[in-house]
Amino acid sequence: MRAYYESVNAYYNEDSASFDKRYWENPILQKIRQQFREEVYRLPFKNILEVGCGTGLDLVHFATNYPECSITGIDVSSEMVRLTQAKLTTGKAQNAVVKTGVIEDLDVLFPEQKYDLIYVFFGALNTVDNLNAVAKALHFHLNENGRLVLTFVNKWYALEVMVGLLKLSPSKAFRRFKKIWGGYSDTKQLDSKCLSPGEVKKIFSQGFDIERSKGFSILYPAWYRTSWLTRFGSRLSELLWKTDQWINRTFLWQFGEYFLYTFKRRP
Repeated sequence: MRAYYESVNAYYNEDSASFDKRYWENPILQKIRQQFREEVYRLPFKNILEVGCGTGLDLVHFATNYPECSITGIDVSSEMVRLTQAKLTTGKAQNAVVKTGVIEDLDVLFPEQKYDLIYVFFGALNTVDNLNAVAKALHFHLNENGRLVLTFVNKWYALEVMVGLLKLSPSKAFRRFKKIWGGYSDTKQLDSKCLSPGEVKKIFSQGFDIERSKGFSILYPAWYRTSWLTRFGSRLSELLWKTDQWINRTFLWQFGEYFLYTFKRRP
């Protein structure tokens, strides 16, 4: 397990150098991130934990907007944590703390600490060693009636399959179906697992009830196809975004590039 997490640490340490620049140049990422945040806004909490905080974009956001709350973050990447800490120091966020580690380390990093809400944005749980064990750890570290807001990179991303087949590239069309997914990069390997909504639902059904489920980039372009916004134009892009909102009322929500579950802890 440790060897695997060291490889994930190395990957994201390298990735951290251009992480913020790529984010601020990508309007799709910004729009999706705001939707993830909206799910947190609607929930009550006095203390929250972010798993996979990256460079601290959301940790700093919530620390700034909820100064009366306690905000905690962890990330497997030591360099991501360094960048997050720099943001917290610059912003003088006294209500936030960040440490390097993974969910399996919570008992050591923050002994006996429990949270009203734990959130994971942009699929950090796609790079855990054992999601069943992680689900139990998250249950333990939530207060009674606490919530999880979890997002995952989706195995059943229908649009990617169709585009890959149209381009006569079945290897790209079905790469998320492999036991080990190599990540988004064509030049760097990140051993990870793409999960389906059904798989996640089954794992978390042992200790949680589903409150909300939602898909993202069902017809709207995925974040790595931001060039499509220019091709489509603002009107078509906005129509596709609104169409996704409608699709989320049907069973087709589960075929987007990302999916989100909000779980409520069961005693």
